[in-house]
Amino acid sequence: MRILILGTGGMANTHAKHFAAIDGVTLVGGVDVDPARVEAFCSAHNIERGFGSLDAALAWGEFDAVANVTPDSVHYPTTMAALAAGKHVFCEKPLATDHARAMEMTEAAERLGLVNMVNLTYRNVSQLQKAREIVQSGQVGTVKHFEASYLQSWLVSKAWGDWRTESQWLWRLSKKHGSNGVLGDIGVHILDFAAYGAGSDFSDVFCRLHTFDKAENNKIGEYDLDANDSFAMTAQLENGALGVIHATRWATGHFNELRLRIYGEKGSVEVQHRHDWSKLFTCLGDDIETGTWTEVPVDAVPTNYQRFVDACRTGQNLEPSFRHATNIQKVLDLATVTDRERAEHRV
Repeated sequence: MRILILGTGGMANTHAKHFAAIDGVTLVGGVDVDPARVEAFCSAHNIERGFGSLDAALAWGEFDAVANVTPDSVHYPTTMAALAAGKHVFCEKPLATDHARAMEMTEAAERLGLVNMVNLTYRNVSQLQKAREIVQSGQVGTVKHFEASYLQSWLVSKAWGDWRTESQWLWRLSKKHGSNGVLGDIGVHILDFAAYGAGSDFSDVFCRLHTFDKAENNKIGEYDLDANDSFAMTAQLENGALGVIHATRWATGHFNELRLRIYGEKGSVEVQHRHDWSKLFTCLGDDIETGTWTEVPVDAVPTNYQRFVDACRTGQNLEPSFRHATNIQKVLDLATVTDRERAEHRV
C-alpha cells in the first residue's frame, strides 16, 4: 500500500512514523507549499518524492491513499480533490470547518466507494474501547447519565511552551487564524470520547462558550485573542442519557486529561486518560452496594492508522468514518448557535 502525506507540519511526523511502521506500507510522497519544509520532511522519513502542491502529486498519481494533515480550513478542498482522483483519505480532525462541507465530503466518499476515516486520536485509548464494550454488553444496564471533561493547562503553565510568544499556541486563540477555540480544537475529541464510550449519538445540546481576557486589548502581535478558551455543555444522547461535557485551557494541574464517567441502572464505568497514563474503573454487580471501584486491566488495541490500512486492504470502511465526524461537526456547529441564542437545539 502506497501513502501520500499531504501537509508536513508537526502532526504529519506522527502520521509518517505510524504508517511507516506498518508492514506492507510505503510512504511514497510528501506535499507542502514550502519547498524547504517538504524537503526536510521527506529526508527525515526516507520519502522519495516531494511535491509543492496536491495537484502535482495527483498528476503523478502513483499512490493509493492520502493522509491529509493540512490546516483545518484546507481539509475540504484537498480531500474533495483526492476523492475525485479515486484516492482513499485519512483526514485529520476536524473533518471540515462546518457541517455542510463535512456532509459534502462524506457523500462524495460514500458515492465513490472510497475508504474514508478521520483521525480522532483518542479512539486509540484501549480503556475507552473496553468501556464501550462493557456498556454495550449491558453490564451497566440502561445508561442514565454521563459526564465528560477535557482539561488542559497551557494558558497557565509553560510546561509545553509559552503561548504568549509561540505561534503554535497563539493561532489556537485567534479566529482570523482559523481557530474555533477550545470547542473546535479539543471539543471534537471529548464529544467523540463521550458518544463513543456511551454507545450513542447526540440528540439535544446546549452550550455556553467563554473567552477570558488574556492580554492588553486581547491582542498579541498579529493575533486577536478572540477564540473561546472554555465551554460547558449539557447534552442528551439518543439512548436517553443526560449529561454534561466541559473543556478548558485553564485547568491548572492538568496538562492534557480526558475523563468520562457513564452511569447506568446496574453499574458504572470511568475512563481516565492523561498524556502519560490511562486507567479504566468499574463499579458493577455487588460493588454498587458498597460503592467499590475496581481498576480493570486492558489489552492494547489497533491504532487508527492500522485500521485505516486494514480498511483500504479489505475495502470495508471502519470507524471513525467521515459520516461519524460529520455528525460530531453538526453538534459543534449547533453548540455555537445555542450559545448565541441561549436556547437548546435538537441535533
